Amino acid sequence: MKVLIATDKPFAKVAVDGIRKEIEAAGYEVALLEKYGEKANLLAAVADANAIIIRSDIIDAEVFDAAKKLKIVVRAGAGYDNVDLTAATAHNVVVMNTPGQNSNAVAELAFGMMVFAVRNMYNGTSGTELKGKKLGIHAYGNVGRNVARVARGFGMDIYAYDAFCPKEVIEADGTKACNSVEELYKTSDVISLHIPATAETKNSINYALLSLMPKDGMLVNTARKEVINEAEVIKFMEENPKFKYVTDIAPCANDEFAAKFPIRYFATPKKMGAQTSEANINAGIAAAKQIVSYFKEGSEKFRVNK
Repeated sequence: MKVLIATDKPFAKVAVDGIRKEIEAAGYEVALLEKYGEKANLLAAVADANAIIIRSDIIDAEVFDAAKKLKIVVRAGAGYDNVDLTAATAHNVVVMNTPGQNSNAVAELAFGMMVFAVRNMYNGTSGTELKGKKLGIHAYGNVGRNVARVARGFGMDIYAYDAFCPKEVIEADGTKACNSVEELYKTSDVISLHIPATAETKNSINYALLSLMPKDGMLVNTARKEVINEAEVIKFMEENPKFKYVTDIAPCANDEFAAKFPIRYFATPKKMGAQTSEANINAGIAAAKQIVSYFKEGSEKFRVNK
């Protein structure tokens, strides 16, 4: 079996070493394709691969067409919208992600941005504190639960809504469960977004939803830019001069946000939720272990396509 590590944005060396150790211990071959740039280089590399480990790399129908021997793709990370799941299924390829491996890194980043925002981007003026504020966690998966854990240390009042997570599971953590997304936004001073980009969620964070929040509230997005209705968020912020928006996924209208709301808006230069050494290593090694488990035991535990 040949396992290809195909990362235009490479793993750290220690992560590659860990992946290689897992794969070779199982008796499989490892091939490494880093900083490949042109898609043609990826298409050539996948030709004889039985498995691929990727990060944010685009794996579409063209890639599947070129990978005649491919059986499994593992996205090292939680999000997998960079993989064409329909094409994967049509080519009888299993797609997996590695949920939970980046969760603490994303949660810590969310709080780093919250503190940065409530202290007015460290511009020297008097800000506010997070202690005692009501935090709303929109989606209570691995990241959301880590956000709740950190929030308890800040002394925040924690609420959550997740259409797919039972109320009793949320409340078992000591987090208050809301019955609707509207109730969550109406209740919270700060919203931390962790929803995926799906047909139902794209553009769902809009004027009407934000209007339920306090006028001096805050939206923190470490999820996906597609869930934000940018034009409506801009309109809302124009009408509410104390509301803040911080994100680690720069919106399409980044320049307009930055120009109009210089001390109420911040976007990281690139998506940084999983950009820690620990997350990098954890996700890569988890991907390797899942590939080995798939080939040795037929395990499809983290499969995300039908």
